[in-house]
Parts: sequence; C-alpha cells; structure tokens
Amino acid sequence: MKRVLAILCLGGLWHQAMAQQQAPAYPLVTHDPYFSIWSATDTLHQASTVHWTGKEQALVGLVKVDGITYRVLGAFNSSDDAGVLPARQIAVSIHATQTVYQFQCGKVAVTLTFTSPLLIRDLMLMSRPVSYISYCVNATDNAKHAVEVYFGASTDIAVNGPAQPVTTTRYVSGQLSMMKAGTVLQPVLKKKGDDLRIDWGYMYVACPAASRPVQYFSNTEDAILSFVKKRPATMKGDKQQLLSNIVSLGMIGREPKEQVFLLGYDDLYAIQYFNTNLKAWWKNSPAQTIEGELNAAWKEYATVLQRCEAFNKELHDDAVAAGGEQYAALCELAYRQSVSAHKLVRGPAGELLFLSKENFSNGCINTVDVTYPSAPLFLLYNPDLLKGMMTGIFQYSESGRFAEPFAAHDLGTYPHANGQVYGEDMPVEESGNMLILAGAIAVAEGNASYAKAHWKTLGTWAAYLLKEGFDPANQLCTDDFAGHMARNANLSLKAIMGLKSYAMLAGMLGETATAKRYDNSAREMAAKWIQLADDGDHYMLAFGKPATWSQKYNLVWDQVLGFHLFPAAVYKKETDYYLARQQPYGLPLDSRRTYTKSDWIMWTAVMAKDFNAFVQPLYRYITETPTRVPLSDWHETTNGKKVGFQARSVVGGYFMKLLDVKLNNGK
Repeated sequence: MKRVLAILCLGGLWHQAMAQQQAPAYPLVTHDPYFSIWSATDTLHQASTVHWTGKEQALVGLVKVDGITYRVLGAFNSSDDAGVLPARQIAVSIHATQTVYQFQCGKVAVTLTFTSPLLIRDLMLMSRPVSYISYCVNATDNAKHAVEVYFGASTDIAVNGPAQPVTTTRYVSGQLSMMKAGTVLQPVLKKKGDDLRIDWGYMYVACPAASRPVQYFSNTEDAILSFVKKRPATMKGDKQQLLSNIVSLGMIGREPKEQVFLLGYDDLYAIQYFNTNLKAWWKNSPAQTIEGELNAAWKEYATVLQRCEAFNKELHDDAVAAGGEQYAALCELAYRQSVSAHKLVRGPAGELLFLSKENFSNGCINTVDVTYPSAPLFLLYNPDLLKGMMTGIFQYSESGRFAEPFAAHDLGTYPHANGQVYGEDMPVEESGNMLILAGAIAVAEGNASYAKAHWKTLGTWAAYLLKEGFDPANQLCTDDFAGHMARNANLSLKAIMGLKSYAMLAGMLGETATAKRYDNSAREMAAKWIQLADDGDHYMLAFGKPATWSQKYNLVWDQVLGFHLFPAAVYKKETDYYLARQQPYGLPLDSRRTYTKSDWIMWTAVMAKDFNAFVQPLYRYITETPTRVPLSDWHETTNGKKVGFQARSVVGGYFMKLLDVKLNNGK
C-alpha cells in the first residue's frame, strides 16, 4: 500500500498547469450511461459536478487543516458565509482509468483521485459499479497538522429529477460503513429516452468502518456547517440530500496518509431485452450483492489501483509511440467515455451483451453505426466486447423479428432493447458495418469462429451488398445529420470493404469458391471506384458530382485489415488534398459544411503520411472548445463549438491508429 500511496501522493504525471483546459469536461465517476459524473470546469471546486447530460449530481469535498476548512470538490453558495476557503488547485491529470487533482490546503498537500477501474480485459471488475474517491494528504513543511476530510454525494445521483422523494438508510456491512439512497417509488425500467437519469435502484457511499467515519444525511449548507463548526447536522426538509462522511486523519506530517471513499450504484435490473429484464454482468448469481461488491472493492483496493496504474501506463506509452503525446491525450480522454457509454449485461441465455446508448443523439440502444466507429478500442483490448455489441443485432435477424435482407439500425430506445425504433433503415451502412466488424474480429483473434456462428446471416447481408452496395441508392449513412445522398462514394467504399471482409472470412472457413467470388467482386469494384470517383487531385463526395469532396474514412480498413484493394497512390492523393482544407479545429467532414466528426478524422489520419497534421487541430479542439460538456464527436471546425452529441461511445474510434500499429506494426 505504501508504494501506491507514494505514486498517488507524490508521483503524478502532471501534463499541464492549473486551470489550463485539458478537456471539455473531466471524467470522475464513469460506469454506464446512468452512472456517469463529470466536472465541466478546469478547477474542480469551480462548479458543481454533473451527470453527462448536464444535470447537477453534486459531489462535495472538504479538507480541514488546523481548524481551517478548504473546498476541493464542488461549489456551493453558502461556502463564503460558512468560512470555507477554496483550495489552491496545483494540477490535474487525466489517465485512462483515473482523473487526479493536486491541491494545496494551507501547509498540507492534498491529492484527490477518482478511479473508475474500467479494465476491459476483466469483465467482472469492469462491470462492478464502484468507483474510488481517494484523499491523500501530507505536510509540505516539517511540522505536523491536524487534518480532517469530508466527502458527500447528493441523492440527485439516484433520481431523474429533483422533485422525486428519496429514502435513505445507514448501516454497517462487512468492513464498511454504508449510506444508501434511492427513490421512494422505484419505477424499475419504466422510463426510456435520451435526456434521462436513472430513478430506480440505489446509490451507496461507503467508507472503511475502521476509519470511524461520522456519517449523516444533510443538505449542502448543513453539511458544510457541521464540518466547519462541528455541530450536529439537521435536515430542512429538502427532497435531495447529501450522503455525508467525515473522517479525522489525526496529525499529518510528511509521510502521506490516505482516506478512501467508495461510490457505488445497484440498478437492480439494467436493460429490457425483447421484453425480458436483464441484470448487470456482475450479478452472475444470487450471491452477488452490492454490499459484497463494495466490500470486495475495498479489500482489493491496493491491487486494483496497481492494475489501473499499469494499464494507464500501457495505454499512454503505446499511444505516444504510435502517434505522440497529443494523440495519447486524446486516447486517455476518450477511454472511459467510450466504455461507460455502454451497459454490460447477461442475455437471456447468459450471453454477453454490451449495449451502447446514443447519448444526446437520439437515445437509441445498440445502434450499429455507433458500434462501428467505437470498435477500434474494443478490437484492441477485448474483442469479446465488440461481439457483445453485435450479438443482439444478429439475434434480432436470426429470430425472425427483423426480416429484412440487411442489418437493422438499432434495438430500441435505451434501456429498452425491444426492436428497432429509428424511422428509416440504413441498408448499405449497417450491413457493411456488420461484415467489416466480423472480419476485424477474425483478424484480431486469428480465427473466424464468431463469424461462423452467424454465417448464414452474414451471407444474406453480403448478397445484399453485392447487389446494392457499390453505387448506393438515395439513402442515409451513419452521417445521417447531413441528409440523404445517392451515389455516396464513401458509402460505396464501405460496401467494398464489407464484401472483401466476407471474402476473407469465407477463405478462413474453407469456403474457397465463395471466397474467390466475393474477392473478385471486391477487386473489380475497387478498380471501378477509382475511375468513377476520380476528380483530378482528389475523389468526389458522390459519383457524378465533380468539385465535391469528403473524408473517405471507410477506406481505412483496406490498410488496417491488409486487404490491399487500393494502391498507395489513392491514399496519398486523397489525404494530400485534405491538408489544404483543414480548419483551426480539424478537417471538415466534406465539402457541404465546415462541421466534422472527430472519430472519422482519426480514421482518416491513419491513412495519411503525416498523422500528426490531423491530430494537432483535434488536440486544439479539446483544449480550447468553449462547449464544456463530455467530449462531443460532432463539432464545428472553425470555432471549436459543439454542433451536437456528447459523451458518446464513438470516440473509441480514436484508437484506430493503435489498432493499425498492433495489426500491422504501423506499415
């Protein structure tokens, strides 16, 4: 434990100075679309913490040093009257699984660390809905100082809106003192939609009982006053309360001392899947309780932290090697956001389902063209999770519920996965996505067993693309906000990549004739595409539309999966053209507008000779955007403002460069 404390308290990697923007918003507690709390300011005590939707879900942190109280976490109106001083924030650092803040509180240094251990190679740990909030303190002079710490979490975390009444309770379980809160009515899985927060299940704040925490329920003002003046807290009838903990750390010298709090959420049931209510993955037996998970999280704290530290370093070092420090910063910011925009559940037969939510897009669950851009992260670290995104779509077709000869768009509106709700199909888009991703899984794993399990369905979709994919009809693609377009050259590339993926899979499964047929078709289409899309010094947005252009991000799979359908000259001509069209905050999506999708820029960059030329404007975007929300993947390249979407999983697409390096050594 001492080694961990030294790392946390004394050895952080501080990328930037205090108050310099490092992200549009900072991830603090990130588990799933309902349990997701962020700081939208560069200084942690500048404003209240919020759910990714922007609604307040307050976390409050105070540190008392020699009788003087400092605010480190959250903002509240009564702090000045109560005699609370804002701590001096020294630094903040974002890592893959942690966000770490350093403060100076008088003569004591405080490191406040938020750890959500989303280690996706360990599904049980990843699914455990528990985050750690650690206060690590040490004196900065040669004296000893009396230190107390306070941590509080608002019951807003357990409601959709502040008018909903809650119940609270306090008890001891195992090694932990616990506080629990949830709505009175408990409408389990009753609501569905986009701009919603969970109002069923229970939140928990836990602290090691050996710390002898003082625990109480209060409103914010009374919490502050009780901490500052050591008076009993009283409620004033507020519906929403703070689950409050005070711990005295005694006299602190230069030797660091740590106090850990745990914040957990038990959603009881997580997802409705074709009218069957499913539990989270961690609930693999009736013996698995939230009290058990909280106690296990505490018992394993030192080990989990060391594992998080190792993964943070692995991701950072690999990303720096692949694309430099700015690229690493983008990946570190994207990691927790992408993972926590999903829910991991066990299907009716115990199968793994990893279901995304289209945050501030349309609220759909398990959208295929959201799965597609997020895939590189999961292909890189755990392809089983990508399968968990695809299995529900396969089951939807194979059950006969979705009878079309192409793949569905979605499975419903989160958290109800009862069937497609999007008003229009995207036949070429979604069929191409599913075929490409099935091929990518086979390359990542070195076998085609997952594709074999769904071979008939993949064959149906491949036949559809063979007929309809090369010169697409007037239809939507994943960039549906740009509207319908016929003869979409980038969508045509998707069909070609899908057909080549199917040919590759057929070859891996010993179906030689099928492999040859589809390989020949893909190669013929590629040669024809080069002619039809050619517009001199670049390639068109749509066949027959000269003087237009677009990012041909779907072409990246030709490189990453080693298809070699297109010569290097095609990549060079297209990416050279893009360089002259970049704006201060990135490369526009196409010639129609100046907005962009940052996930697609990162795919496009992988095909370019100068990768960093495309990364630098995106790094400028995350460090200068005036829109302070969890990372938006759809922004304006001229001023860095969000156009739409936020906190979505698609930023997992930033990992395409790392995937290319892993599969091809970057060649």
